[in-house]
Amino acid sequence: MNQRRLFVASCLALVVTAMIFALRGNIEDLVLGDPVAKLLFDPAQPKAAYAWLSTMAFFGFAASILVASPMLDALGMRNLLYLAFGLHIAGVIGFIAAPSYTMMSTTMLLAGFGNGLVEAVINPLIATLYPDEKTHKLNVLHAWWPGGLIIGGLLGYFMKNAGLSWQMQMGVILIPTLVYGVMIFGQKFPKTERAAAGISTGEMLKTALNPAFLLLLGCMMITASIELAPGQMVDSVLNTLAGMDGILILVYGSALMFVLRYFAGPIAHRISPIGMMWASVTIAAIGLYLLSQVSTPTMAYLAATVFYVGVCFMWPTMLGITSERFPQGGAFTMGLMGFAGQFALGVVIFNMGRIRDSIGDAASFRWVAALAVVPFVIFAVWWIRDYTRGGYKAIKLADRG
Repeated sequence: MNQRRLFVASCLALVVTAMIFALRGNIEDLVLGDPVAKLLFDPAQPKAAYAWLSTMAFFGFAASILVASPMLDALGMRNLLYLAFGLHIAGVIGFIAAPSYTMMSTTMLLAGFGNGLVEAVINPLIATLYPDEKTHKLNVLHAWWPGGLIIGGLLGYFMKNAGLSWQMQMGVILIPTLVYGVMIFGQKFPKTERAAAGISTGEMLKTALNPAFLLLLGCMMITASIELAPGQMVDSVLNTLAGMDGILILVYGSALMFVLRYFAGPIAHRISPIGMMWASVTIAAIGLYLLSQVSTPTMAYLAATVFYVGVCFMWPTMLGITSERFPQGGAFTMGLMGFAGQFALGVVIFNMGRIRDSIGDAASFRWVAALAVVPFVIFAVWWIRDYTRGGYKAIKLADRG
């Protein structure tokens, strides 16, 4: 088993999911302005109709991760990554060639299935490969989500300014897709941590019903929405509010996230992952509210700095908490976290599109920022509770018995 090759392939697969996210948002204006493509959309609510394409991708993500995660050991991590590779190819090519809105939505659903399978595999894979530094390694792995946003964002910016079509922008995603497909071909994958420790399926399912885990699951629905929903619309929204290419804000914020995620381990060790999440939702909500108030590019960059520092550690730290505090759940509980986050994200993005059509762009950002109140309270109470009991403690399956 080539540990480093599997890690790099996992990072590249995540880059592909991020590029789909970034470029789908970047081409919104081009698609809706295309004389042929715009005929596929509802002229009364074009932004909501385009937002639905993202919703389909996130629903596909949520559905595939929910189905694949509990069967990960039976189906095999390598086989599921092969399937993800095929779905990514079909989804991207199908989106480019789609002759109708229904087909366009379906191809985004397929791409979403591929994204979900990637998430279902790579998180337990990395937790298994690096059992003693899960939160740190998961943050390093997920540094390549913003890494992919940087790659996709810059390519989208330069390709758009060069007058290249939205079809060509989507087509460039096929390059890293082919690379990660080659890297996983013929590789040996380990058993998941749960399977290696002999944890029964019954105990895995029981862990998923733990009230503390369900509370964390509810928080994931909100934190994922705060982190990712604005990014899907930042190009179009900031073009309206600040008269700038919003994709540059996405690239700038992603660069901050890429660097900061490499320092997640020491920060989590100092203030605990729960404390890190409390600080994250607080800062992110403030930053998102500030983004809704911008009127110049300078204000946008300042607000974005606050926002992206806030959301930087959210997704991987939530997965780290799941793996460290509920390891008996294995890939299933980690998959449920991804499912909850992506399902909620799909709902939130569609509603943001409706708000933008009926009220305004800035209002959609403020609405998402208000959601942070719930995890702000929960993580504060949880952090205090851990402190009174001697601090945050990770559970290791090797310690059982």
